[in-house]
Amino acid sequence: MINKLQTFFVALVGFLMISSCSDYQKVLKNEDVKAKYEMAQLLYEQEDYKRASRLYEQILPRYRGKPQGERITFFYANSLLKTKDYFLAAYQFETFQKAFPKSDKVAEALYNEAYCYFVESAVFSLDQSPTVQALDKLQEFINRHPESELMPEANNMAQELQYTLEKKAFEIAKQYNTIRDYKAAIVSLNSFISSYPGTPFREDALFYQFESSYYLGVNSVQSKKLERLKNAQKIYDKFVEYYPESEYAKKSSKMMQTIAEEITKFVPTKKS
Repeated sequence: MINKLQTFFVALVGFLMISSCSDYQKVLKNEDVKAKYEMAQLLYEQEDYKRASRLYEQILPRYRGKPQGERITFFYANSLLKTKDYFLAAYQFETFQKAFPKSDKVAEALYNEAYCYFVESAVFSLDQSPTVQALDKLQEFINRHPESELMPEANNMAQELQYTLEKKAFEIAKQYNTIRDYKAAIVSLNSFISSYPGTPFREDALFYQFESSYYLGVNSVQSKKLERLKNAQKIYDKFVEYYPESEYAKKSSKMMQTIAEEITKFVPTKKS
């Protein structure tokens, strides 16, 4: 008996799905805008966002300037968000804000736009522009809607993005050290430290700046060697001043011993 009931319900669900798909295809292909709108609303309520978004996309131009336009524009953007089409969703949420600046959904639309850029920023490894764009949108939301219930989430995302931005900037600067372009590494790491004085990557940046200075100095031509070794020594002094207990302390100390030995070679010996 139970097996028969299960079979019946499976068959019923299958029938309803086929019927629903058939109705959807009919509405999708015909020119009845009202039918499309009603079907889109039904699908949206059923959380069938992919099919709802296709219908909203079709009818949106027909409802511009009409009372339903605000609702359709927001639901279309939200459907895209739900189906993880973040790039297009961000664009539609921005369009909504411009078209309906006095809507009670403006704050939510701005937050959702920022969230779309937040998710997109994770896709890129060293390209910082999506991260900067996401941060700008979140900061705009924080400034314009400080009383929003979404503020904690916005602040958390902004902090995460700031960390990501600094990490990406550090990795870009560090890669010059990795490829042994030590001159560029020294400049880029110094720029990173100046741009992000409170960054959690400051210790690493100072060490790799010192390491780059070390290799540049010990491998220099004789005419430039002393100056570069002394520059490496200055960076080392700064590094140990700020991070005497650094995990890089042992390695940096050994390099500094080599630098000191190399510098002594330039000190003229006294004649007896």
